[in-house]
Amino acid sequence: MPQGRVPAPGALRRERRTLVRTREERIRDLGGLMLEMYRRDQFRQDLLVEQCLEVVTIEERLRDIDSLLEAALTARRQGLGIRCECGAPILWGSHFCANCGRPVGQEPIVSCPNCGNALAADARFCPSCGAAAPEEPQAGNGTPADESQGEGEAERSGDSWER
Repeated sequence: MPQGRVPAPGALRRERRTLVRTREERIRDLGGLMLEMYRRDQFRQDLLVEQCLEVVTIEERLRDIDSLLEAALTARRQGLGIRCECGAPILWGSHFCANCGRPVGQEPIVSCPNCGNALAADARFCPSCGAAAPEEPQAGNGTPADESQGEGEAERSGDSWER
């Protein structure tokens, strides 16, 4: 996982569910291994330690995921009360105000030169259309699709040949 990037909460929850099932299976297998060693009267501490270390590693990753999920939940709760300068509520994860179009947050936002969707400043490609992001990002000045305003006028006039 690249530094600075946190996986989406949905991906974290899926990984957590998988790890919980894996941990339960490993603990069950560990009990079976111990029972088999007792039955055969052949105790191997190195094998038990190896199996226990696997369970501990899984539990450490579960703790990491829980802390990431808690941080995402806290960020979401804090984002619910944020308002734009125009007074409109800002939804968590928004790049622009839905009412006035002002950019939101500290991370500079640019728009895709192809489709006009919002791009993070460090984006290399547009997640919507796949076009390459501009080399030197320039922050939008309030509207996410400044370059496509002329296209909107052609659509309103109804002349498809003007596009």
